[in-house]
Amino acid sequence: MDHSFRGRSDAARGRRRNRTGSTWWLVLGALVGVTVIGGVTVYFVMGASENVADKPIVVPVVNAPFDHTVLEEGEIESSNSVEVKCQVKSRNSGGTEIIWVVDEGTHVEAGDLLCKLDASLLQQELDQQRINCNTSQALVVQAENAFRAAEIALKEYEQGTYAQERQLILNEIFVANENLERTRQSIASTERLAAKGLTDMLQLQADQFAVEKAQNELKSARGKLTVLDMYTSQKMIKTFESDIATAEAKWGAEKQSHSLELKKLAELEEQVKACTITAPVAGQVVHANRYSSRGGAEFVVEQGARVTEGKAIIRIPDPSQMQVRAKINESQVTLVKPNMPVSIRIDAIPDSNLRGEVTRVNKYAEPGNWASGQIKEYMTLVRILDPPDVIRSGMTAEVRIHVEQRPAALQVQTQAVCEHKGQYFCLVETGKNKYETRPITIGSSNQKMVTIESGNVQEGEQLVMNPRGFEQLLNLPDLPDPQRMQVASESSSADGVPSDGRPGPPSGGPPGSDQAGDGSPGGGPPGGGPPGGGAPGGGRVSPMDRFDSDGDGRLSSDELAAAPEQLRGRLSSADADGDGFIDGGELTQAFAALRQAGGFGGGPPPSGGGEGE
Repeated sequence: MDHSFRGRSDAARGRRRNRTGSTWWLVLGALVGVTVIGGVTVYFVMGASENVADKPIVVPVVNAPFDHTVLEEGEIESSNSVEVKCQVKSRNSGGTEIIWVVDEGTHVEAGDLLCKLDASLLQQELDQQRINCNTSQALVVQAENAFRAAEIALKEYEQGTYAQERQLILNEIFVANENLERTRQSIASTERLAAKGLTDMLQLQADQFAVEKAQNELKSARGKLTVLDMYTSQKMIKTFESDIATAEAKWGAEKQSHSLELKKLAELEEQVKACTITAPVAGQVVHANRYSSRGGAEFVVEQGARVTEGKAIIRIPDPSQMQVRAKINESQVTLVKPNMPVSIRIDAIPDSNLRGEVTRVNKYAEPGNWASGQIKEYMTLVRILDPPDVIRSGMTAEVRIHVEQRPAALQVQTQAVCEHKGQYFCLVETGKNKYETRPITIGSSNQKMVTIESGNVQEGEQLVMNPRGFEQLLNLPDLPDPQRMQVASESSSADGVPSDGRPGPPSGGPPGSDQAGDGSPGGGPPGGGPPGGGAPGGGRVSPMDRFDSDGDGRLSSDELAAAPEQLRGRLSSADADGDGFIDGGELTQAFAALRQAGGFGGGPPPSGGGEGE
């Protein structure tokens, strides 16, 4: 029994070992199959991806309406805002404190309260000034009375004191005359008696002394009258007149001082009144907050803020006259002219599409800051035609300035055009894996499309995007160096014959005029467009050819650093997609914008040396 059981157990263990070995072989085979299938899949997928990546991306040539626009953002404001400014004169450098202000956005009527300023110090000054005015009024009255008294004193002397003194002296003269006459009669009688021996000599001498005394008294009295008439009266009159003039001057000074005190009182009353600010017109309140170029708040209208004289506190815009204040980049500002139509979209209003027109483009750039670097911006005002009631000052708006509009134009994406020595080319797909390089003349361009003025390109044909990235497919002609031709042309300009001995172009015509192989004008499209359909050698060396050191068909920031400063400034905004590189399409777009702005004067795009050196 033990042997039979042991035999059955050994047989079971053998079957289990056989099953385990078979399972491992199955798992190993499955792993190998999955690996082979995954490898084949990866091979085909990667191969297909490589084929897709290697195949150029093409875009069609279309004949459609063309709109050359300048797109910027700005802030809505009223072109006819009523500014409510602080009229309170600052008593210190900090200004006057705001103790209450109406909330922004509140609709007010004319005469409604807008803001209250702290008037406590002004009220104290006003009370003190009223006391000063009362004191000065008392001084005026006192000075006037002194003047009137001086006038009366003069009349008193002339008509009273002087007359009395003169009459007294006249009485003295009368008495002296009478005494003199009596003494003379007495001495005459004494002399007759002395002659008869009836009186002695002593009596005669006494009578003679009396006569002399009477004569002296008469002479003294007459002298008093002369002094009174000629000197004393004149002196007294002058003294009284001087007192009158002095009193009159003091009276005038006190009146003027009192007038100044009253004026200061009126000013203080106006200052106290100015601390209560009311609305001059009806409208919606906008606080006149001011922000720095870095975005920080320099002045915010709120309780506790201090304002100085003349600073705007509140604006009440006229909703019927609204405008957008936008800044245009220097690379596009010459394209923008007054009266150009503008499409306006407001961020806060969905599906808004307002009409406007350019009213002004500043001639001078806005002050720069550390964030803008060397890029200059020019303030441009856009008037909103028929503004709706829902728009408010301070809203952000997108303005699309229509520089040029065509109902139909042959055009293609800007990345499908490359520039080579002053001429423009495109890579046309003519069949499966077949491509042909063709010269074209470009015209206006916008952020996406560039118009084709002439060239062997038809609507519907497929053009390769970024042809510079496919140098093996691009077949550019060997054109003469335009810089050398320019130097030679300048050296022979004295006699009007080019250096190669051929007659030059007609007077007044652009270089390369009527020299294109297809009969198209060689100087580019009308309006001063970049040349591209002219004869070989009709342009200059492009920045792409001169500074593309690695030959990848793009200009990096390091490569562009080798360009002259003026050229770097013009191409600072050419990187439309913001990838840090300027490709042929972006360079074409920048040149077209400069051409529209008159930056090249109708000639070829700038070379690396001709533009900044």
